[in-house]
Parts: sequence; C-alpha cells; structure tokens
Amino acid sequence: MNSQTLDTLREWLRAFAGRAQPLRVLLTLGSLMALGVGSGHHDAIIPLFLGAIASALAETDDSWRGRLRSQLLTLVCFAGAAVAVELLFGHTVAFIVAMALAAFWLTMLGAVEARYKAIGYATLILAMYTTLSLDHHTGQGGVGGWRQAFYLLAGATWYGMFSVLWCAIFPAQPVQDRLVRLFWVLGDFVRFKASLFEPLRGIDIERKRLSLAQLNAEVVAELNAAKESIFRRIGARAPTGRISRYRGLYLIAQDVHERASSSHDDYNALADAFFHSDLLYRCQRVLSLQGQACQRLSMSIERREPFVIDSASVQAMADLRGAVEHERESALTPERQALLASVDALARNLAQLDGQLAGASQPSAQAGRTEMGLFDRSPRSWRDMVERVRRQLSPRSALFRHALRLAVALTAGYVLMLLIHPAQGYWILLTTLFVCQQTYGETISRMGQRITGTAIGVVLGWALLELFPQPLLQSLLAVAAGVVFFTFRQSRYMLATAAMTLLVLLCFNQVGNGAGLIVPRLVDTAIGSAIAGLAVLLVFPHWQAGRINETAATAMRTHAGYLRQIVEQYRSGARDNLDYRLARRNDHNADAALSTAVAHMFREPGFVRPRGGVVLRFLIRSHTLLSYLSALGAHRAALPNAQRAAVLREAAESAAKALEALAAELQSGEPAAPRDMASAAEEVAVRAALADVVGPDDESDQAARLFRTELTLVWLQIDALRLHAREWLGKGEAAQGLRD
Repeated sequence: MNSQTLDTLREWLRAFAGRAQPLRVLLTLGSLMALGVGSGHHDAIIPLFLGAIASALAETDDSWRGRLRSQLLTLVCFAGAAVAVELLFGHTVAFIVAMALAAFWLTMLGAVEARYKAIGYATLILAMYTTLSLDHHTGQGGVGGWRQAFYLLAGATWYGMFSVLWCAIFPAQPVQDRLVRLFWVLGDFVRFKASLFEPLRGIDIERKRLSLAQLNAEVVAELNAAKESIFRRIGARAPTGRISRYRGLYLIAQDVHERASSSHDDYNALADAFFHSDLLYRCQRVLSLQGQACQRLSMSIERREPFVIDSASVQAMADLRGAVEHERESALTPERQALLASVDALARNLAQLDGQLAGASQPSAQAGRTEMGLFDRSPRSWRDMVERVRRQLSPRSALFRHALRLAVALTAGYVLMLLIHPAQGYWILLTTLFVCQQTYGETISRMGQRITGTAIGVVLGWALLELFPQPLLQSLLAVAAGVVFFTFRQSRYMLATAAMTLLVLLCFNQVGNGAGLIVPRLVDTAIGSAIAGLAVLLVFPHWQAGRINETAATAMRTHAGYLRQIVEQYRSGARDNLDYRLARRNDHNADAALSTAVAHMFREPGFVRPRGGVVLRFLIRSHTLLSYLSALGAHRAALPNAQRAAVLREAAESAAKALEALAAELQSGEPAAPRDMASAAEEVAVRAALADVVGPDDESDQAARLFRTELTLVWLQIDALRLHAREWLGKGEAAQGLRD
C-alpha cells in the first residue's frame, strides 16, 4: 500500500470519526442487535432500538460532565413519559389531556436553552415510541407492556453510556468539527464578498448584498455554535491544551468576520471611478486569496496540521499597495482622491485581516490578545430557567404558538385515529410530531420530504425483505439504516426519513410480518403530515410577515448599541474587550435573525406578505449599514484631535438615537409622527458639522477622515431605512395585514 493510499485512508477515517454521532449510533445499535439476536429475545430489539434513537435525538454538544447530567435528566424524563403512557394507555380522555399538556410544556422547555429543547422534544418522541410498542405488543399494556417500557429505557441508557464515554475520551473533537465548519463557511463568505469588487458598470449590487446577507446568517450561526461548543468545555476556568488554541481560533474568526464584513464606500461609485484601473481587481484578488486561506485553515484544523500562510497572499497584498500608490499619483480631482482614500483604508483593513490569519499559525492562536473571555448565555439558576419560560408565555411568542399548535395537532390526530381505527394508527401521532415545525415554510418542506421519504423507504424495504429473507442480513441492514438516518437527518431529511422507515420495517419483521406495515405506514404518514400542514396553516399561525417589524426593530437597536461601543473605542483606543465583542455579536445575531425571518416570510402564502418587496429592500439597507459599522469597528483607534473627535462623537450619538427612534417606530407598528422643528434642525446641524469636520485638503488626520466617511454612509442608510419603514408601515389594508 503506497503512501498516497495511506493518506487517503487516513483522511477517510478522520472524516468518519468526525461524524461522531453516527459512529456512536453504529456502536449502540450494533451491540443491541447482537445482544437481542444472541440471547434470542427478538421482541426486545424494537424497543431497545427506539429507546437508543430517542436518547440520540436528545443529545447536544457538551463536555462529559454536562453530558452525564443531561443524560440523567433525560432518563428521568423518559421514565416519567413511559410510566405515564403505561398508566394512561387505553384511558381515552385522560390520555388526550396528558398528551396535550405534555406536548405544550415540553415544547416550552425550548425557551430555556438548546439542551432542554432537545430533551423535551426527545421525551415526546419516546412517549410516542412507547405507544407504538404497546400497540404492537399487547394493545392494552399489561405485563408485556411494562417490559416494553423497560426495554425502551434500557436502550436509551445504553446509548447514553456510549455518549458520555465518547465525550470523555474525545473532549475536543466536537469543537474541532465546529471550527472546521466555521472557517469553511467563513471562506465562502469572504470569497463571495470579493465578487463585489468587480469594476463593471451595471452590476446589481443590491442582489449581491442580499446574497451576502444570507451567507452572513450562515457564518453567524456557525460562530454561535462554535462559541457554545467551546464554552461548554471551559466554563469559568481558563482553558488549556487544544481547547485554548481553539478558543484563540474562534476569536480570530470573529475578527476576520468583522473585517470581511466591512464596506468602505459605495461599490458602484468605486467601479465608476476606477473603471480603467486594475485597482479593484487587485482588491478582489486579495480577498479571494484570503477566502481560500480561511478554507485552508479549515482543512489544517481538520487534519491537525500546522497552518502556513500562502506566499501568494503576501505578494498580492504588496501589489495592491503598489497599485494604491500609483493611483495616488494620478488622482487629480477631490472626488477621486476621496474614493482613493476609501480604497487605501480597505487595503489597510485587508492587511490587518492577513495579520489575523497569520496569527492562526501560532500555537496559542492568541494573536496578541489579552482579553479572551466569552459571554455565558446559559441560565444561571432554576429561577432564571423559570423566568425564561415565563417570558415566552405570551400569544406574541412564536414558541408559545408552536407549543399550542402542536398540542392541538396531536389531539386532533388522536381523535381522528379513534374515529377511523387505522392499523398501526399511532404512526399518525409520530408523523405529526416530526412534521409540525415552528414555521410554515419548514413544515410544508418537511411534509413533502416526509411523505416522499416514507414512500421510498417502504418500496426499498419491500425489495430488501424479498431479496434478503435471512434475519441476520436484515439485522445488519437495520443497523446501517439507523446510521444513515443520523448521518443525514440535518442535511437531507427525505433520505433520513427513508432510512428510518427501512429500519422500522426490518426491525418489525424480526418479530412479525414487516411487509404488513407497508400500507399502514404510507397511509398514516399521509394523514399525520396532512394534520401537521393544516395545523400550521389554521391553528395559531405565526406569520413572519406579521411580526417581522419586531425583528427589524431589534436589528435597529443592536445597530445603535454596536455604534456606541465603536465610538467608545475611538475615545479610548482599540481594545478587544468583552463589551465590544458582545455588542458586535449581538448586532450580527440580529442581522442574521432578520435575514432568516425574511427568508421564512417568502416561503409563506402570498396573501400574508403584501409588501414583501419593501421588507426585502429594508433588509438590504440594514445589512449595508452593518457593513459600514463593521468598517468603523475594523479601524477603531483613539482620535488625536479632541475638537474633531467631539464633533464625530456627537454625530455618531445622533445616528444611534435616530436608529433607536426607528426601532420604536417599527416596534409599535405605526408610522412615527413628524419630528418637531427643533429635532429636525438639530439633526441637520449635526450632519452639516460632520460634513465639514475634515477639510478637503487635510490629509493629516486619516482616522478622522475615515470616521467621517463611514458615518456619512451610515446616515445615508438611515435615511433609506426611514423611507422603507414609512412605506412598510404606511396606511391601508395591506399595512394593517402586516401588523397582524
């Protein structure tokens, strides 16, 4: 075996080991299958498998201690659910009431944090699995029913043991996987940002900015996931070893994201000014190489190899500086000089971005930082947990509406099951639970994928049962199907559904006639999916179009908070402290939430979003404003001239107040009353002073000039946001529909 083959095999093994949960599922289901077949207890295989699957669905990224605590809590919840189903199974009214209450309150646990959301959801699934086992085994409980519940809990415990042991043996692997994904997505973002620098006239920059906002939402999601994964393993303690390096890499990713998000001037103006120059092409090349560097860093983290900066990036950066100097000699008009100053600031920003990536080659990856704390968003106490749930107990809460909707949908499914008496009718409830999601678009998408995946699964199951009648082969195929389900359940739901359907058919065939489940499985899936679809459409619908003004208001408030933190840094000098990083992260989170909400809105029926185009333009302007704030943050430094600094800070504070006023307008859902003459005059005076703070021939105060340019661009976006908000919240029936 040559070295290339060995390297390929090693990379394949790393990639497979990186998929930690499917590997744990393989070990768990394989050992349970061997135990059931070897002992002759074939009737135990189904509940053991279902218990293990429910436990795996409750799993979240954690340290081994945190996973142990979560596993114990999960088993307590599972035991309570199994006992309740055993006692109430066959008592129609009591079962319906208990099921509805459990669906509501277990769903509301999602208000606490992701760990409790997963446990609550998995507990509901295990309750449904218990009903399936009882219905299949005895129909009315009894001694056999209690044995089935015991097997369910035993399967969940068995997977939990593998999970805790895995976390103890490989404590840093989940963080490594998160960072690999983070830097890969960040590289995609940076490379797409490079496409904005094409010096071509007539490019639809707004469309590119919309795509950039959507990519930014992906980066923000990966940043949040990586941060939580790191924090689970350090808590209040100073990290050591690989976790310490991974924390440094995460902070580098934050800084690269801020610098890559920055915009230093209007792209169309730059394209017009430097149409006959290669200057913007050189900017594009540097950014493109930096995006590639992010993805090479991703691969080096995955392979645990040292990261080395490519010399091509260094040369491209030097060429860009030379191009800027050449343009400076030929820039004759003040307008061209001003735009060249923006490109010069961009070049300095890209140089700093190169420096951040170079810091990733250091063993500690600290890149000169002294403050590396992370903000803990987890609940501090039981009282905090209860308070988080209490705050969501409102009809305006999407989680509250989803919890009520799910309770109603499961109740309707149970009543329908009693009326039509279908074979294996509890599959209706399980399908409804899986398909009914918090948003309309996700539910409809999952509805189609569930039905299609189930159809594929039953056809494939029938074929495999006919081709491989041997029980041993069917057992191996069932284990493989479980691994496929957990490999693709987040990315390819249709394939995951087909795999789970196949697993169920093969397992039930071990103790009966699996082929007899084919038609009931198809019918019950169709009924359960239809109930979920009708529920999200008719029962407490939470249309994004009716609430998106609140999401937009949050974005405006976080813009203001980020701007104030930036201004403070221009007063005291650049410090990468926790307050600054928290304001920056909150703003990017709000921007990502707005982008996600708009995406969900466009998956809703057209009659609930009569002014979707205005909302889309608002999102583009909001994201553009964030890019100008990011540029201010990327260049933050103490201003040497006190008088200019005071004028700039006053203009920035006025902009922050304007953003907060716009947030209040959006929050209320009503256009604001016209401003009084004094307020309008004050704003005009502040903006006039901003325009004159740096003279056209004054090249000495580079920081003040940059501050003035970016703040002027911020004000232009505020003006556009005000216009869009007035159009969005304008009078008429359409606007009333938006306000719900």
